[in-house]
Amino acid sequence: MIRAAFPGSFDPPTFGHIDIIERSRSVFDELVVVIAENKQKHYLFSAKERLDMMTEMVKEWKNVSVALCDRLIVDLLSRLNINVMVRGVRNVTDFSYESELSMMNKALSPGIETIFMMTRPEYLVLRSSSVRELAAFNGDLSALVPPVVAGALHKKYGNL
Repeated sequence: MIRAAFPGSFDPPTFGHIDIIERSRSVFDELVVVIAENKQKHYLFSAKERLDMMTEMVKEWKNVSVALCDRLIVDLLSRLNINVMVRGVRNVTDFSYESELSMMNKALSPGIETIFMMTRPEYLVLRSSSVRELAAFNGDLSALVPPVVAGALHKKYGNL
């Protein structure tokens, strides 16, 4: 049985994230979506809010679960006995960043392998930061995020 993890901040989760999750869950026996909480970063949504949204979004998939992580991802993966990390990439800039991160993770935990999954073309320009900005201006989010996320964004920005 091959277990994998898909870590990210997911602030907020988008259809691009769901695409990577859906494709990964068909490749691996079990997928754990890891909501990362970096104390150095400022998030729009709390870790609990991101956990709740992601849990709602993946609830129909029996081989997908969601976990929170406020430490090094490789430490959590070692504790959970997961040795594959999935990373979504949209472009060469993402790949450059993710490959450097992968090398750092490999140095910290040699038993963990990183798998890069290219996004589908329709999600090439989809970024959580762009979604937040569009939501702040009460824009239409229906093509970018699931309804549970759109509702949370509009509520957060007070434009329901």
